[in-house]
Amino acid sequence: MSAVVVLLAMAVTGMAAASELVADVWKDPNCGCCKVWVDHLKEAGITVRVFNTGNTGARARLGIPAKLGSCHTAKINGYVIEGHVPAADIQRLLREKPKAVGLAVPGMPLGSPGMDGPVYGNRVMAYDVLLVQADGSTSVYQSYPGSQ
Repeated sequence: MSAVVVLLAMAVTGMAAASELVADVWKDPNCGCCKVWVDHLKEAGITVRVFNTGNTGARARLGIPAKLGSCHTAKINGYVIEGHVPAADIQRLLREKPKAVGLAVPGMPLGSPGMDGPVYGNRVMAYDVLLVQADGSTSVYQSYPGSQ
């Protein structure tokens, strides 16, 4: 019986840890692709707090260069996430914990989370998720091929 209690406690603790993962997201209140990206994070088990104030100020305050900009900016566990970064890459970042400001997908590439599906003609562009350093330099963290 005590083994069952221990296993149950471990399971509950694991669920609590997963639900404690919170992303603060700054976006325009009228941006549809931002809402879809927020839903993508929620589907991955990340709690999201949305600030419908735009993201330009947040991006600058959090250390992401304007040239890496997109339509939304997030902060999660001390890392900044700029643009349509897949949840799997965010989860990898949080596991690996590299010394970096965060991740960015500049622009709004078709096929990235939030810029995908029938509304975009199911088109998929090649794009890179960039690891952003404090000095603004970047390296490719993950590449995604296009479908054409």
